[in-house]
Amino acid sequence: MSTFDDRENAFEAKFAHDADMQFKAAARRNKLLGLWAAELMGKSGDDAAAYASEVIKSDFEEAGDDDVLRKVAGDLGDKSDADTIRAKMTELMTEAKAQLLSDG
Repeated sequence: MSTFDDRENAFEAKFAHDADMQFKAAARRNKLLGLWAAELMGKSGDDAAAYASEVIKSDFEEAGDDDVLRKVAGDLGDKSDADTIRAKMTELMTEAKAQLLSDG
């Protein structure tokens, strides 16, 4: 195998790894967002975990984060606005990535 082939394989492996990590980070962020929203709605325990699962599943409706935002904003109603939810999503993405890195 040539050096070029080795580099190509390394780039492909890195791309696949990065895509996998981004997917895992988004799923973890959505779980954390679901738990945060569940707390605002007065849910705890199994109810909060079930709601977090619903939020994770809502991300598969369309590309991007709008489907998650719509779900959480619709469920929270007057308890939070879209800008607050977006800010929380950004904050939780940072936390989710840190958690994934620490999990190793």
